Amino acid sequence: MSGEDGRVLVNEVEGHLLIAAAHRDGHAAAARFSAPFDWLTRAQREEVERRFEAEYLVLARASWEHTAERAREVRGEYEEAYRGLRRRLLAGWLLACAAAVAVTVLVAPLV
Repeated sequence: MSGEDGRVLVNEVEGHLLIAAAHRDGHAAAARFSAPFDWLTRAQREEVERRFEAEYLVLARASWEHTAERAREVRGEYEEAYRGLRRRLLAGWLLACAAAVAVTVLVAPLV
């Protein structure tokens, strides 16, 4: 298994664990939500919990997608800043080299 295959596998496992945790959290939140409604029949309570959990998962997915999109945006911003920093560093280094050569050329005839 290559390093890339390993990373893909780890990402898939993390994704499955995240989804399983969201299902557990959604189910627990649904049970807490429906608990005060003691007048509901068992079938009604199960329906309310099923719908609550489904909505919970929709919201969780939207949140994950928003977070992933923002992460891509931030990554792009940092990559652009890094490229700008590299350009300025290279320009400064070239300027310093040119100044050193100019000083050498000017001082060499004096020696």
